[in-house]
Amino acid sequence: MRTRTAAAALAAAALLTLTACEGSNTSPSKPDTTAQDTSEQPKTAASATETETDAPAAEAEPETSEVPDVVGMNHGEAQSLLRSKGFMVNEEDASSQGRWILDNSNWKVCRQDPAPGATDALRVAIYSVKLDESC
Repeated sequence: MRTRTAAAALAAAALLTLTACEGSNTSPSKPDTTAQDTSEQPKTAASATETETDAPAAEAEPETSEVPDVVGMNHGEAQSLLRSKGFMVNEEDASSQGRWILDNSNWKVCRQDPAPGATDALRVAIYSVKLDESC
């Protein structure tokens, strides 16, 4: 009887989780429609030149931030800093125990990958241990 109850509770939790995830899409489903100049003015040579020089700037690659040094920081603060700079963050237990980092406020960062100063990274991995442990 306990097994059925536990299985039913797990199934209900999974269903609630999936249902909650479906409605959390915050990306717009429609493209951004901005107002465009629809005036019937003929293009002059100057306006054609402006259009040509603006086009390459729009095609430029997005800027990448320099990876900050988060070693020694509180795990949660390091995550916030990296995410504010636009990086995706992977987190792992730096000890050999392979623990999950559930409450990141009581962990500290021992090492990171890539190293601070890297400019070609989109994702940063941080390896942490609990505050009372040594790196």
